[in-house]
Amino acid sequence: MVSSVAVLSDVHGVLPALEAALAHPAVASAELIVVTGDHTWGPQPAEVLDRLVGLGDRCLLVRGNADRELFEMSRGVDVGLADDPLSVWGAAQLTAAHRALLESMPSSATVEVDGFGPVLFVHATPRNDEEVVLVDSSLARWRSVLAPVPDSVSTVVLGHTHMPFVRLVDGRTVVNPGSVGLPYGRAGAHWAVLAAGSVTLGRALFDGQAAVSAIAAASTYPGARAWAVEALLAPTSDAEALAAFAPRDGR
Repeated sequence: MVSSVAVLSDVHGVLPALEAALAHPAVASAELIVVTGDHTWGPQPAEVLDRLVGLGDRCLLVRGNADRELFEMSRGVDVGLADDPLSVWGAAQLTAAHRALLESMPSSATVEVDGFGPVLFVHATPRNDEEVVLVDSSLARWRSVLAPVPDSVSTVVLGHTHMPFVRLVDGRTVVNPGSVGLPYGRAGAHWAVLAAGSVTLGRALFDGQAAVSAIAAASTYPGARAWAVEALLAPTSDAEALAAFAPRDGR
């Protein structure tokens, strides 16, 4: 059992944002860091994977849909993203060590956390790494996506939709920390901390312009600067994201 867990998600290959999140006192002081997927699909996928691996046993990585897709593409599998230049470029950045890491990375993990008991960590939902469920999804939909979760698990942590929230579903707590590198709604590298039976949501603010310059200088992706400007300086609003996700939520 661990006393505290910092949760990061959806780093999306943005190393400056990851560094900002890791440096935040609330994250730095946690006993365990869990990163709930989509470490890749961004301008610095290899660098982010290397940084996370460098954290050693203090960091637990869960695989997201972007990680799975880039891994499959790196092996020559057609996942329907051949027209996406960032995916094609990103798959080519993966070394043999990165591919082995992604292949062995679990799609879910359960950790005993003091004050919470067993906590389930997934990327999107417990049954699918691409499924969309939102803070205002219907109770019926939440019940459906959480149906595979054992009754002994009263807390589920997920990412994928890049917007932070905490809500109850039939007495079970669901947490989304938001996104580190591709936030929707507001800028900053978002995180959550589970400790002493309570959930805290927060974000690490950093110099977006400096981050854009650093990414443009370090990444070999031709569109790195433009991608970083949009992701870090002009993030998609929560209203826009909720409207875009609504059809995938069954509305």
